[in-house]
Amino acid sequence: MKASIVIANYNNSNFIEECINSLTSQTYKNIEIIFFDDNSKDNSIDIIKKFTFVKVIQNNTQTKYGSLNQMNAFKKSIHLSTGDIIFFLDSDDYFRKDKIEKIINFFSNNKDKKIVFDFPIIVKKDGEFNIKKKNNFFNTYWGYIHPTSCISIRKEFINEVFARTINDKFTDIWLDLRVLLFSKYLSEYNTVDENLTFYRQFEGNISSKFKKFKKSWWKRRKEAHDYFFNFIKINNLNVKKNLDFYITKIVNKFIK
Repeated sequence: MKASIVIANYNNSNFIEECINSLTSQTYKNIEIIFFDDNSKDNSIDIIKKFTFVKVIQNNTQTKYGSLNQMNAFKKSIHLSTGDIIFFLDSDDYFRKDKIEKIINFFSNNKDKKIVFDFPIIVKKDGEFNIKKKNNFFNTYWGYIHPTSCISIRKEFINEVFARTINDKFTDIWLDLRVLLFSKYLSEYNTVDENLTFYRQFEGNISSKFKKFKKSWWKRRKEAHDYFFNFIKINNLNVKKNLDFYITKIVNKFIK
């Protein structure tokens, strides 16, 4: 099987070389790399063009919403891909050297599986931290949200996933939660229970804007609930509102 790694980039020139090098050093070699630059203002294009084997897409127009821009980047990159398995990767993240081999082995051994998630190694200034598998699905509707770079999908299945998850509404809901909900409620939730993806967290990236229990975190959580129940309605599912829903609703009344 051939692996297509689709990379979304915006102003991440400091991390591009590490990202690409993590792919060229993979133990699995049948890969292609597609790099989508979303109108970066730094020298991202100069750096990526040094890697002549990478397919580069330069986008000159974008919305004001990072989530929609990221999803657009992946959709257009996948359209040009020729692989059997799609690996999502944000350009500030990178893969463990055996990730692609392990994910390909999963799909080879499980012909009926469409989506699989792995677990991240959180990269911070003060070190690296492995995220362990968490059994908290019944505490929220979604459980642990795997970062986008931890998602891999069979290409033959990708159009259905996008058609049923991507729209221009709910602009604070990123692809990671959308795909996770699709997997858990409309498909099957599968994991490779290893830490295969280095997920960078630093001041200035998206995740740093939503610190737990801060105002932005609660507002985003409300939008996650809104997206979830819109998803439930569209797909004719029957799910009752839980305690987390009501707590989030109450808190948001006081933080407007």
